[in-house]
Amino acid sequence: MKYTIDVMKSCDWEEVRDIYLQGIKTGMATFQTEAPLWKDWDKSHLKVCRFVAHSKDKALGWVALSPTSGRECYRGVVEISLYIGEAYKNQGIGTALLMELVKKSEENGIWTLYASIIRKNNASIAVHKKCGFREIGIREKIAKMSNGIWYDTVLVERRSKKMIRYNIFRKNK
Repeated sequence: MKYTIDVMKSCDWEEVRDIYLQGIKTGMATFQTEAPLWKDWDKSHLKVCRFVAHSKDKALGWVALSPTSGRECYRGVVEISLYIGEAYKNQGIGTALLMELVKKSEENGIWTLYASIIRKNNASIAVHKKCGFREIGIREKIAKMSNGIWYDTVLVERRSKKMIRYNIFRKNK
């Protein structure tokens, strides 16, 4: 399947939202139970590094970043949201979106990408590892869903080798 990876625009929201709702339905993509309004989603995600995979003006998947903290010292540490439409999984779209995100995040001064993935979501864990992420821990029974079941999450991160080369971690003198 041919597709392009484009910067997400507000006009993409309805299709992005639909893909997000598909993820919610699986019970493996998020602990959220409903999709937010555009203005709320827009406010909670960084303005940079929002991408949509399109084929013939149809959104196939998307990726975006959220800050992990409002503190200045953590400005380069962000959390990933990656969602692929149910009909388009296992076609390399998640890998392509993540690799574009890695490249553009480094260009925007981001040094750590992390994701908290529901433990039973093996496909998401695998695509993150394929793109250079490593498992850093498991949060056991971190969330109890409305069905009464407790869920674990796997934490994965990718530290930018490019940003480290530029000595971003060096102490100020």
